[in-house]
Amino acid sequence: MIERRVKKIVKILIIGIMALTTFGFLVMVLWNWLAPPILGAHTINFWQALGILALSKILFGGFHKHGGHWKGRMGERWAQMTPEEREKLRQAMASRCGRAGVEAK
Repeated sequence: MIERRVKKIVKILIIGIMALTTFGFLVMVLWNWLAPPILGAHTINFWQALGILALSKILFGGFHKHGGHWKGRMGERWAQMTPEEREKLRQAMASRCGRAGVEAK
């Protein structure tokens, strides 16, 4: 169980590092391709591109809970369901997640 969790964490970290590297590289390439000829700006390196990426996340993305809006809507729908509807939803979600043989709580 713990080994599975560690593997999952390592996998998420590797994917996150790959995504950050890819996005940073794309920002650097696009900036260096567009900004100097259009705006007369200087070219940037990879670390500066990551800084621009972080700054744009802060300015335009904000810091909010992951899935907060969806969780709130689902919580409202869950509160309005009857126990039979809740059980039906649990079973449907378990079958979609590949846990058809797992008993829902």
